[in-house]
Amino acid sequence: MTSSIAENELQSHFEATISADLRVEPRDWMPEGYRKTLIRQIAQHAHSEIIGMQPEGAWLTRAPSLRRKAILTAKVQDEAGHGLYLYSAAETLGADRGDLTDKLLDGRQKYSSIFNYPTLTFADVGVIGWLVDGAAICNQVPLCRSSFGPYARAMIRVCKEESFHQRQGYELLMTMMRGTDAQREMVQESVDRWWWPALMMFGPPDDRSPNSEQSMKWRIKRHTNDELRQRFVDMSIPQAEALGVTFPDPDLRWNAERGAYDFGEPDWSEFMQVIAGNGASSVERIANRRAAHENGAWVREAATAFARRASTKENAR
Repeated sequence: MTSSIAENELQSHFEATISADLRVEPRDWMPEGYRKTLIRQIAQHAHSEIIGMQPEGAWLTRAPSLRRKAILTAKVQDEAGHGLYLYSAAETLGADRGDLTDKLLDGRQKYSSIFNYPTLTFADVGVIGWLVDGAAICNQVPLCRSSFGPYARAMIRVCKEESFHQRQGYELLMTMMRGTDAQREMVQESVDRWWWPALMMFGPPDDRSPNSEQSMKWRIKRHTNDELRQRFVDMSIPQAEALGVTFPDPDLRWNAERGAYDFGEPDWSEFMQVIAGNGASSVERIANRRAAHENGAWVREAATAFARRASTKENAR
């Protein structure tokens, strides 16, 4: 009985913290459902950053100039850093980084569907920076106000760097659009391939998103999938007009009554197929991640042995 009263008091304190828009910290009591939801979301986010190094990383050896290669290298390094921040945030919830990696590699945890599409031309590097990172910014900026402190603080730096990546991508596309007819065609073809997958990045429609409602109540998320998707569309149209490209959506038009753009419905059956591991590059992405994990085993073992030895010496003093 006493234990039940104590837990009710803790639950009430947690709910009051959420209602007051304050932060929940790792040492605070939290419902197990809240903890599990955060681990799932943060892990998926971390996996996406690490897997997301691959599509553009494939162009590091084929960049058209040293300047473009340096820019791309810096971006890929940033994505690795984002993954580390997020894995660290998950660890404050009691998650084990090795266990999270194992769950990714054997399919028990997912990453963003967008990274299961191939990068066929160098224009894809720019379009990923503009559209994919642009969608990520729409989704992630509100997470800077997430109710869980370590996640919110990690997202501040992540969003600053993603904003820079978005500008880098747009600058690359603007340069190509000022080039030859072939370059302009390459950009438009890339936009045509990436537009719908970018819209799918926000997740399924609200009426088919099983976790959104509870995440909103806990203030882990601040906006629904559909709200964020609309914001992204409205943001992207004027940018596309300035760039000189169009989006492959015949239903895309301004709605004066709503004060926003109407747009078509993504192919959600494709989305579900990609999430299930049947994307064009799904097998390749996980195979590359598994190989990197296995090839880096000796580094992890050496680091662990060094830390253990240093700890033993410190304890012996």
